[in-house]
Amino acid sequence: MYFVDNNNEHDPAINLALEEYVLRHSQPGEDLVLFYINEPSIIIGRHQNTIEEINADYVQQHNLHVVRRLSGGGAVYHDLGNLNFSFITDYQADNFSNFRKFTEPVVRTLIKLGVNAEMSGRNDILVDERKVSGNAQYISASRMVSHGTLLFNSDLSHVADALHVHENKFASKAVKSVRSRVANISEFLPRPIEIEDFKKLLLDTYFEGSTEIRNLPLTNLDWNNVHALADTRYRTWEWNYGKSPEFNIEKRQRFSGGEIIARLNVKGGVIQSIKFYGDYFSESTPEELESLFTNLRFTREELIRASKSIDINRFFNGMDQKTLIDFLLA
Repeated sequence: MYFVDNNNEHDPAINLALEEYVLRHSQPGEDLVLFYINEPSIIIGRHQNTIEEINADYVQQHNLHVVRRLSGGGAVYHDLGNLNFSFITDYQADNFSNFRKFTEPVVRTLIKLGVNAEMSGRNDILVDERKVSGNAQYISASRMVSHGTLLFNSDLSHVADALHVHENKFASKAVKSVRSRVANISEFLPRPIEIEDFKKLLLDTYFEGSTEIRNLPLTNLDWNNVHALADTRYRTWEWNYGKSPEFNIEKRQRFSGGEIIARLNVKGGVIQSIKFYGDYFSESTPEELESLFTNLRFTREELIRASKSIDINRFFNGMDQKTLIDFLLA
């Protein structure tokens, strides 16, 4: 087994790129373990609709990273109090969906620390019926990754706020995140320890029985390739938003000029069609505005750019550009 040292990197795009890179370039038969701690971010499941999963205003206000991972499952919030672990090994039928095999060292470490941890359901670690870890897996050719989060000392108030979905009417084919009762491991520790000490204890457990902890050698060229992968995949709008499945949205709200209903069809993060209805008053019919918004990325920046020279009040009496865009993205 080898330990993959991420050089204390906290950028989620780099850490996910490192995980993918060593998965694809390590040798058959090599078992690898990787730990990383991300800056505040939302990590989206492979098959999810990003826009549906995040509170876009909160993400913008708090400068959160939004990055899609290669594994399935639900969206999760990461910050500097959240320790992530990845186990990379050969794919075997009895390895995939066998989360217990890969999380057993984590559970064992927690029990040694006096924390009453247990695997529960398909892929969670619970302490006193509260979730402290969720796990996911993915396969690439003959290799696979089993990775998970460990809420150690995370700011749990941000978990609910960052992943809050407004009461909009969505109809999509995306996998929805399941909101669970969560807790920090630090709440259950008989004696406080730092997250780096916790990581060291986990590493010792994974390498239990070995004479040494061997580091996977990574060259400057390897790191250049990791950064290139981060730039070409994990930092791109096309990957993080454009991979979202097709979905339909209905927005409905009453304003001073009347009720407005907006119905949008979005595919690959791009507005395929948009129609406005309602009992509002206006000087102009909405077709011009509908045409203007069609084929745009469904982002605040794109909607602002397209409508900056348009008098929104002509279409919806008493409304300005910001109010309309807030309505569409709420």
